[in-house]
Amino acid sequence: MSNVILQINNLQKNYKEIKAVKGISIEVQKGQIYGILGPNGSGKTTTLAIILGILKASEGSFSWFGKGDADENRLRIGALLETPNFYPYLNAIDNLKIVARIKGVENEKEAILSALEQVDLISRAKSKFRTYSLGMKQRLAIAGALLSNPEVLVLDEPTNGLDPLGIADIRNLIKRIANEGRTVIIASHILDEMEKICTDVSIMRHGVILRQGPLKSIIDFNEHIIIRSKDLETIKSVLQPHILKVINENLEDLEFTSSMSSKEINEFLAQKGIYCDELYVRKQRLEQAFLEIIEA
Repeated sequence: MSNVILQINNLQKNYKEIKAVKGISIEVQKGQIYGILGPNGSGKTTTLAIILGILKASEGSFSWFGKGDADENRLRIGALLETPNFYPYLNAIDNLKIVARIKGVENEKEAILSALEQVDLISRAKSKFRTYSLGMKQRLAIAGALLSNPEVLVLDEPTNGLDPLGIADIRNLIKRIANEGRTVIIASHILDEMEKICTDVSIMRHGVILRQGPLKSIIDFNEHIIIRSKDLETIKSVLQPHILKVINENLEDLEFTSSMSSKEINEFLAQKGIYCDELYVRKQRLEQAFLEIIEA
C-alpha cells in the first residue's frame, strides 16, 4: 500500500504573461507535516488552490491518494484557504452546521462537537462568531476543516496576523492534529513557526522550488561555534585539527563547526593558557538557511 498522499508533477499556472507557478513537483507522504514555504507572491497559495480544485493548472498534473483530484476525495481532505469566512451573527455550532451540510457530513451533531473539542472551542460553542478573537476565528475555521474527519489537513498561512499567544495555540493545535495520525500540508512565509512544526519542506520563490526535503536536510543542525578574540591566529592554529568547516571569519571573530563541543574547546584552550573574549554556540535557523538558499 502506497504512503503517498499527494503527488504533484510539473505543475504550472499562467496568468497571461505572468507565470505564477513554474513547473513544480512535490511528493507528500503519509504522516508528514509538509511546509510549502516562501515569501508573499512565491506561488504558495496558487499551488494550494490548484490541488484543492479551486484553480485549474495551465500544465502538469497532481493526484491525491493516487486516486484523482480533490473533488473525488473531498471528504478525505480538510482545507483552510486564506481568511476564514463565517456568519458573524451565528454561533460556532450554527456556523459549523452550514459547513457540515455543504460537505455532506454524516452524524452532524457528533462531528461538530468533536471538531470543537479538538480546537478547544467547546466552551465558546454558543458564542457568536463576531465575538471571537482572530485566533479563535482561525481555530473555528480549522474545526470546519476537521468536520469530515479528514486524513489530510491543508492550511494556508494559519498563523498570519495572530499575536504570539494565538500563534502558539495554532502551532500546538497543528501538532496535536498531526499526532492523531493525520497528514498536514501548510503554506506559510513565517519561517520561525514552520521550523517548530514541519517535518519536510519545499522552499519556493517566484513560482520555483529552490530546495526541498526533510527539514533536517535543509538546516545545518551542527553546532556553530563562535569565538571572539584579538588572538584568533593562535586559536585557529591550535584548533586546526578539530575545525570541520569555517562558516564566517574576520579579524576578531571565527565561526566554525568542530569535532569537539564548545565545552571541550573551552577546556582545551584553557589548558594551553589561551582565553577567548567570547565563546558561544549558535544553531542555524530555518530563516538563515532560507536566506542562503534564495540568495545563492
